Amino acid sequence: MAASVDWAPVVEAIGRAEQAGRTLGVAAIAPSGARFGHNADRRFRAASTVKIPIMIELFRQIDAGELAAAHRHVLRAEDRAPGSGVMLHLHEGMEFTLDDLIYLMISVSDNTATNILIDLAGMERVNATMRRLGMNNSTLGRKMQGHAASLASQENWASPNDYAAVVAALLAGRAGSADACARMVAFLEKQQNDRRIARHLPRTDRPRWGSKTGSIPGVTNDVGFIETPRGMLVVSAFCEHQDDPHGGEQAIGDVSRAALQAVG
Repeated sequence: MAASVDWAPVVEAIGRAEQAGRTLGVAAIAPSGARFGHNADRRFRAASTVKIPIMIELFRQIDAGELAAAHRHVLRAEDRAPGSGVMLHLHEGMEFTLDDLIYLMISVSDNTATNILIDLAGMERVNATMRRLGMNNSTLGRKMQGHAASLASQENWASPNDYAAVVAALLAGRAGSADACARMVAFLEKQQNDRRIARHLPRTDRPRWGSKTGSIPGVTNDVGFIETPRGMLVVSAFCEHQDDPHGGEQAIGDVSRAALQAVG
């Protein structure tokens, strides 16, 4: 049985954020296995957090021998997708390895890389893998567009509990082979946006951490882990707000700090 945790600091941090007009969804898993949830099964717009299950399906296909780790893609004009990333600004004909594309998808949330990888993995297969992983309130409904879905298109949905569980599965080596999970966790550790889950971590002697952020207008998310002396803390935070993404980042950072306090 998991040791109990006093999650009061997290409740207080969420309360402060929601008093400012935001809606938060939070799921946390303590190193002991104790869990916390606030709007944890509510569906939020996933934004780029959906790139985690895309990565998992790609590694599952590599493990099955259906996709070669040596796969290469030559950038075409029609590949370019609006929104975050760098490939949108690179010239046609550049060659990328599969590792390059996954790195760009996770570390800088590159939308062009992501859409190439969705085509490679198959949207239906990504969703099937999400179901197998127990992500029943989450879905990949469309490619990356750099904005929320229009009324005519499907949305990408996520619940905090689903994403906390899938990060925990990666850390435990249960989302694929042990080697694949280790590589995927290493990709999460290359996250370049440290203004959310890692916001209040020290600048020197920083503990091990990793995450996948997500942002579209009105939405600021982050899903990941921080290593503590007692083990891994998993934090899954989704924030809906009006027009203040910086406030959303602050709210997620404050929730993450509160979760660290709660687990000691």
